[in-house]
Amino acid sequence: MTSTVTAFAQVADFARPPIDWHAVAPELVMLSVGALMIIIDIVKLERAKPYAAALSGLGFLAPLVPIATLAIDGVASEPRVMFGGAYVIDGYSLVLKALFLIVGYLVVLLATNYVGEGDYWETEFYNLLSASVLGMMVMASARDLITIFVALELLSIPAYLLAAWRKRDLKSNEAGLKYYLMGVFASSIMLYGMSLVFGVTGSTLLTEIGATLDDGIGSEPAVTLGIIFVIVGFAFKVSGFPFHTWAPDTYEGAPTPVTAFLAVASKAAGFVALMNLVVIGFVEREEVYQPVIFFIAAGSMFAGNFMALRQDNIVRLMAYSGVAQAGFLLAPLVVVGEGPEVAATAVSSIVTYLVIYAAMNLGVFAVILAVARKTKSGEISSYGGLFDYAPALAVLMTLFLASLGGLPPLGGWYAKFGIFRSLLEPGTGWGYTLAVIAAVNTVIAFGYYGKIASRMWFDAVPDDDRTRIVVPAALATALVLCIAGTIVSGVYPGAVTHFTDVELLAFR
Repeated sequence: MTSTVTAFAQVADFARPPIDWHAVAPELVMLSVGALMIIIDIVKLERAKPYAAALSGLGFLAPLVPIATLAIDGVASEPRVMFGGAYVIDGYSLVLKALFLIVGYLVVLLATNYVGEGDYWETEFYNLLSASVLGMMVMASARDLITIFVALELLSIPAYLLAAWRKRDLKSNEAGLKYYLMGVFASSIMLYGMSLVFGVTGSTLLTEIGATLDDGIGSEPAVTLGIIFVIVGFAFKVSGFPFHTWAPDTYEGAPTPVTAFLAVASKAAGFVALMNLVVIGFVEREEVYQPVIFFIAAGSMFAGNFMALRQDNIVRLMAYSGVAQAGFLLAPLVVVGEGPEVAATAVSSIVTYLVIYAAMNLGVFAVILAVARKTKSGEISSYGGLFDYAPALAVLMTLFLASLGGLPPLGGWYAKFGIFRSLLEPGTGWGYTLAVIAAVNTVIAFGYYGKIASRMWFDAVPDDDRTRIVVPAALATALVLCIAGTIVSGVYPGAVTHFTDVELLAFR
């Protein structure tokens, strides 16, 4: 009997891959807090409502502790590689995990009063939010097609449910349904593309795929089709043109905190996956991904900005603004095939943009939530005369919009500067052309950002209603954190680039 048990133990030990528990501690802490919230929900039921937001907020902050200890241990210079290379913990992944956690915490602040004052089952909301962020954290370390797909579904499925959270609202139901149907369609295209790449290369590891394509097998038509399908699938996820059509209706119909979450965290996770795929797996097939990404990036900038000019609803306007911002974020991927140093600069510029974009975009949605507490409207006309009765909100909104437009000394200028530098540095026609397109669209964007600002500062107050807006403490905290991040990243960019400068080691 003893020998049998020993034999089983030896087999189990042989089958179990070695796990660095410290390396996966952020994910385990996040998972544990989610499980604790489920247990409290089962035991306390509605009595858990007062504690849901606070516990969820702590759940997003707690994993930052093991992230900090991993950084102190030097994973930036000595990455932890697990599961045969499918999961990598390095400085690049730690920065992205920290970004997702902080964005999750800010969304909790945005949602605290919105969810608490509505007829919602709060713990369910925060559990779904936690599950989606956990998927994003896995995505940051995923270096394998299977891991990427699992992470994508883990972050997407809770997001579908969150978009339809207002169950008795037809617009919310429509938002969730459209997001779900388009998301499933995008996943099927992407998965088919991954299967083609795997079928030809014989591996799901991105490093092995890159090496195989470098050996000449990449000229196979199946690989070309697979790469295009994968890029198209993720273009849906990041709302890139012409695959952006779900975004305006979903953003408008979803609860505003969920819209903020989709516009920042979900979009960022899609870009992280796309960066890993292109820079590690597909970089040797520049002739395939370069024109595809160029078309999507240029189209996103023009389509997003021109359609935003025509919007009367501020949430739909921000949806189209997000399409245009997706074009800026995609642009550096066009030049990553010009060499390792160029690729590192391009990825650094994208990560920096994502960090700064999170602060200024979440700040806009925080102001939208605050103003809606009085106006009960998302129409841009309802912002008329905002400076007269809520000067602080008007000033904050103006700063966030100016940053999105790229005005110095706010963070948006440095984010755009990094994109322009990554495009011009290689000295290629693709990069120069996209830089010109980006410059033109930066000017166009001031048309609709300025429209909102002019309404707040120069228009009359609708119905002469000058009732003061009372901003709850949680929402005020989010506004303070967002404006601090927006100003500091512009005045002292080193505070951001110290963490977001990516070394080549992160991709090999």
